[in-house]
Amino acid sequence: MASQDWLDKDFYAVLGVSKDASEADIKKAYRKLARTHHPDQNPGDAAAEQRFKEISEAYDVLSDPKDRQEYDALRAMGGGGARFTAPGGSGAGGFEDVFGDMFGGGAGPGSFRTSSGAGGPDLSDLFGAFAGGGFGGAQGFGGPQGFGGGYGQPRPTKGADRTATTTISFRGAVEGTTVSLRAADGETVEVRIPKGIRDGQKVRARGKGSPGTAGRGDLMVTVQVREHPFFQRDGDDLRVQVPVTFDEAALGATVEVPTLAGPVKVKVPAGSQPGRVLRLKGRGVASAKHTGDLLVELQVAVPAELSDEARAAVEAYAAATADLDVRKDLARRAQW
Repeated sequence: MASQDWLDKDFYAVLGVSKDASEADIKKAYRKLARTHHPDQNPGDAAAEQRFKEISEAYDVLSDPKDRQEYDALRAMGGGGARFTAPGGSGAGGFEDVFGDMFGGGAGPGSFRTSSGAGGPDLSDLFGAFAGGGFGGAQGFGGPQGFGGGYGQPRPTKGADRTATTTISFRGAVEGTTVSLRAADGETVEVRIPKGIRDGQKVRARGKGSPGTAGRGDLMVTVQVREHPFFQRDGDDLRVQVPVTFDEAALGATVEVPTLAGPVKVKVPAGSQPGRVLRLKGRGVASAKHTGDLLVELQVAVPAELSDEARAAVEAYAAATADLDVRKDLARRAQW
C-alpha cells in the first residue's frame, strides 16, 4: 500500500484508540476486534470480512514503530500538505504512479506491500535515476573529482524491502508451516514459518523483496496466530483447565489430560484445592531454543443435579464433617 493511502485512513479510529495509545493498548484493541470480526467467526459475512481487513491493516501499521512514525508524519501534513505526483504533471498521477512498479495491497492475509526496511516506500531508486545513486552527496555522480564510478553511472542499490501480514492456525504456529503470499502484480512468494512462533512475531524472508541492481530486498512477514479453544499459550508454556470431581480432588486420582502429542495420565494429589496447578515438564510449545511446559489447572466440578443415592451420600458427608468450619479465618483476614 502506497503511503498516500494512509492520508485517507484514520487507523487510530479503526482500532478505537487514541493517537498516543501505547503498544500494549493497540495490541489489546486489535485482539479484541479481531476475535469479533474474524471470518472464521462470521462465515459468509462480507461486511465482517471487510472490517477484519481494515482492522488488520490498521494494526499492521500502528504496531510497527517505523510505520507508525511515518504514518503520524504523513497524517500531520495531510490536511493540505504535500502529496507526491508523477513528474511532468500538475495533478495527474499520485504516489502510486511514481512507484507504479512497487507492490500494493493491504495488510490482510496473503498480501504484501513495498517499504524501505520496516518503514515506508524506498525513495533511493527513484532519486538514484536522477542523481546516479543514493542521497550521500559524494556517492552521486563520479568523475575527476573522485566521487567514484563513471559519469552518469548509477550506484548499484539493493531492492526495497516489502512487508506482509498473514494469519495462521494454532497448529501451524506450534508445528511450523509454509504460507503463500500474493503481491498486487500476481507474484506469489512462499515463506516458511518456523515452529514455535508467537502471535505478532515477524519472519524475515531474505531475498524475497523488490528487485534491485544489487539484488533483491527482504520480505518482513508479521504473523498472527488464531487462538485455540482449549490450549492457552503463555510464552512457550501452555495452560489448560481440567475438571475433576469432588472425590477425585479429596481422595486423589489419576485422570487423562490432552496434550499436543496426545492424552497422558496425570496424578491428582489427595486434598487438591480448586485452582491448583500441576506442571507437566516439556509438554508445552517447542521452539528452536526452548520447550515449554503444560500447566494443568484443576477445577472441581459440582453436579447441578443429584440422584437420591448421591444426595444421601452428600448429606452423610455433611453430617460427618459438621464440626469443620471452613470460614473460621475470614473475619481475621478481612480486618483492615
